[in-house]
Amino acid sequence: MIHLCWWNMYLNFVINEETPLQAWLNKFASSIAKPALAVLSFLIVVALLVRYFTGNTENEKGNQEFVGSSTKAGAMVISMVRIIAVAVTIGLVAIPEGLSWAVAVILAYSGNRMIVDKVIVRKRSACETMGSATTICILTLNQMKVAKFWLGQDPIGEDPNSSSIAANVLNLIQQGVALNTTGRVYRATSGSNTEFCGSPSEKALLSWASLKLGMEMEKLKQNYSILLVEAFNSEKKRSGVSIRRRTRTKDDNSTIHVHWKGAAEIILAMCSSYYDVFGRMKDMDGNERRIFEKIIADMAASSLRCLALAHVQIPDQEGHELKEDGLALIGLVGIEDPCRPEVRKAVDDCQKAGVNVTMITGDNVFVAREIATECGILRLDDQDMNDTEAVVEGEVFRNYTPEERLEKVEKIRVMARSSPCDKLLMVQCLKEKCHVVAVTGGETNDSQALKEADIGLCMGIMGTQVEKESSDIIILDDNFASIPRVLGWGRSVYNNTQKIIQLQLTVNIAALVINIVEVVSAHEIPFTMLKLLWVNIIIDTLGALALATEQPTKELLTEKPPPPVMSRTTTQAQPLITNIMWRNILFQALYQVVAILILQFSGESIFHVNERVKDTMILSTSVLCQVFNQVNARRLEKKNVFKGIHKNKLFLGIIGITIILQMVVVELLKKFTDTESLSLGQWGACLGIAVLSLPIGWVVKCIPVSDKPFVMQLSSLVEF
Repeated sequence: MIHLCWWNMYLNFVINEETPLQAWLNKFASSIAKPALAVLSFLIVVALLVRYFTGNTENEKGNQEFVGSSTKAGAMVISMVRIIAVAVTIGLVAIPEGLSWAVAVILAYSGNRMIVDKVIVRKRSACETMGSATTICILTLNQMKVAKFWLGQDPIGEDPNSSSIAANVLNLIQQGVALNTTGRVYRATSGSNTEFCGSPSEKALLSWASLKLGMEMEKLKQNYSILLVEAFNSEKKRSGVSIRRRTRTKDDNSTIHVHWKGAAEIILAMCSSYYDVFGRMKDMDGNERRIFEKIIADMAASSLRCLALAHVQIPDQEGHELKEDGLALIGLVGIEDPCRPEVRKAVDDCQKAGVNVTMITGDNVFVAREIATECGILRLDDQDMNDTEAVVEGEVFRNYTPEERLEKVEKIRVMARSSPCDKLLMVQCLKEKCHVVAVTGGETNDSQALKEADIGLCMGIMGTQVEKESSDIIILDDNFASIPRVLGWGRSVYNNTQKIIQLQLTVNIAALVINIVEVVSAHEIPFTMLKLLWVNIIIDTLGALALATEQPTKELLTEKPPPPVMSRTTTQAQPLITNIMWRNILFQALYQVVAILILQFSGESIFHVNERVKDTMILSTSVLCQVFNQVNARRLEKKNVFKGIHKNKLFLGIIGITIILQMVVVELLKKFTDTESLSLGQWGACLGIAVLSLPIGWVVKCIPVSDKPFVMQLSSLVEF
């Protein structure tokens, strides 16, 4: 169960935040509202006034409303108010005012479902932006453990223990690991579980020294005083500490111990001697140094991150400075970052979804290449394996000119020996190349890259508090397989928004055209203000809620990422309303217009009913058309709109509730809504007309459309 603090964090960040998609939709609705209210309302008012003053309108009793000078002023005012109300109502029909609210529903539903998947969305905009991600930068995999240990030039077994290492060397290893660290060891008061905190490599060392070598961290801290510390530096790739025993012995009266730990090749360069397997110190000549370099290279070729431990004793009179030369190499530790099965599958899923995966690591180039190959970031059958530009070191990338970085950044799949500045520079270059960048991090120095990225993903267990505050999304269980799921939910936000837009624009266009035709043809408007309000409630609330609950499909993760609605460049921007949507909207609206107008003009004679029953049939047919159009909207391109519908019980439930509410409005609230009860045959006729939306939708999807955006085609026609 998710801890209450995570839920509070989620609530704090989703309230009162307008996402880019909502901002775009609000702008879209307002851009429609201005011409709709100004132009359409003005023209309709003029048309209705002409009809009124020429004596072509009748009151409820069937009498002519305007009869010249004999018409009372009060009656004229009432008629003017009614005309203006009708005009404004028709104008308001053209405004899809519920789109922003629909996005909020989609984001709330998606965020709630992702909590079940152990993912917390701290910023609503991150969820929709994740759907447009084109590149994911992995900064760490966070599953490290010690795999090899070399004492001198000899490996110490597959499972080393304290008895296999000389006592003096064992003591130095325990000092170097326990006191030259920012990590912590927490031993449970009851039970055998021990928790280790710190960076992934620190945790691996602490776990190895505690469980395999019998290190007691708290005891060592009590016995030694720390004099000076040089914290790990991502540039120097090392950390150091000087210590002195609190209770001095005769043999250790005035000695300071300096311990260094870091990247093996860097620590090796600081050493002039080493401890052999028997605990004896030996001088290191050029030949032996080459042997150590080969050991380091072999471990790197085996995908092991190689660290070195070194030590030197100095007299207390020399001060507390950390001596950086003349060290004695204690040993070489090989740490592996195993690729779990779900990581490789997750990388494969991201690549199939059209998302590039780039690994940025502090390991050397050999280790980084092997890990990337194991995780599927580099493939044996891919030209990237033989491309020298696919794997680079951070220093090399940093030294490129700005032009060279922009030219090469899209080819890079692995960046080794990277510093926080290199990570930040990589993200900035990708964004400059119009990529939507997601970054996953697990260490403190990843916070800058997380902030700079379009979407920052932090691991909930391994991530530090600084990282969590810098991130947009937190993966609570540190499972990399959650990333494709987040990607799918992000794309479903975009896709479900398109479905709701298609549904709303269809009913808005149909109602607008029907009312305008009725006004021009001197007939009564079939949709009164109350009925229009009811239809809008059906679409803006129930319809939006039904489509908002559509879950991500496998097809979404086989398509290219949709472009963000707020693109950094106009060339990257794509219309949210695609040509496919316009095709579906126009043909469905055309069918509804034809069906409703036939009922309006010929419904009484076709079904042998009076005007009130005919108007009720028009309302019921319109609502039922929207119900089946919701089913059509489930798949914008696919012809099989029923695929997976049985899995979405909420969608089916909302469809059922909509039909029941319409029957209640017609049969039980007829005095309030000005409707008339319908017979079973009349309900069947309304249902039959509405059901035809489904085969019409199937046929319409067979019609090919141009790739050129519909708006651009209109612009070309105007210019022509």
